[in-house]
Parts: sequence; C-alpha cells; structure tokens
Amino acid sequence: MVQEKCMLREKIPIRNPLLLIGCVILANLAGFIGSFFTATGPGSWYVDVLVKPWFVPPNLAFPIAWTLIFILMGIALYLILMEGTKRAEVRIALVLFSAQLILNILWSYLFFTLQSPFLGLVGIVILWVFILAVTVSFYRLNKTAGYLFIPYLAWVAFATMLNGAIYLLN
Repeated sequence: MVQEKCMLREKIPIRNPLLLIGCVILANLAGFIGSFFTATGPGSWYVDVLVKPWFVPPNLAFPIAWTLIFILMGIALYLILMEGTKRAEVRIALVLFSAQLILNILWSYLFFTLQSPFLGLVGIVILWVFILAVTVSFYRLNKTAGYLFIPYLAWVAFATMLNGAIYLLN
C-alpha cells in the first residue's frame, strides 16, 4: 500500500495543490453547466417519450461515472499544465482540451434541450473525435495524463452507442 502511494506520487507530482484543485473544479464545472440542459427525471422527455435500448444503465450510473471522469480529466489537465505552457504542443493540447469541454456541454444541449437524438449523435461523434485527439496529445506530453483520459474515451464511446440506439429506436 505504501509502495502504491509512492508510485502514484511519482506519476502525479503535486507541486501546486491549488492548481490541481482548480483544474478538477474547472472540469467538473463543465459537467455542472451541462446538467442545466439535462432533464432525466420523471415527467421528462427522456423518461416519458423516448424508447431506450435494453443496455441503458440506471440513471444513478450517469452522475457517478461523469463525476469520476471529470475528476480524472482535471488531474490530466493539471499534469499537462505542469509541463509548461510555453511549449506549442502544450498550448495545442490545451486548446483541444477546451474544445472538448465545450463540445461536452454542447451535447447535453443538442440531445436534451433540443430533444434531438440525431443532433446529439452528430455532436457526440465530434466530441469523441476531440477526446481521442486530447488523449493522444496528452499522452505525447505526459503518459499518465493520456491514460487518465481513457475512461472518458470509453464512456463516450458507450454513450455514442446509446445515443445511436435511441436515435434508431425513435
């Protein structure tokens, strides 16, 4: 256990704890903003109107998964910022990161607010491509940061399948 903590500390050096906290808050802020566009409770379009596939997870899975993903995303962002923003590769990675955060929020708007599984599907495919680009660019700068994006990439791949199935069923 002690050895694992030391290994983790080597992978994620905490030189600036306030920046780390800020990065995690920033990433979670995207989820918070996106939640304003998301209605999944009783009486909502998502619950009462849409036909959903057999593999849709229970509603409780979504906030748990997204919170963990946003925390990992914030830690990855911190690691990239620790690489120094003077390098062009870091600035490009940060632009890609910002774009995927905006696209993440946009998907909630397209799918839930506009009530459009089709536009949601288009948006989430574009989002997935940007997440892949961030994963690759982060990995090139800091392998741990790249690895931290893999759960996000996998979750959005699953969400893309779910969105696609909802589009086909409705």
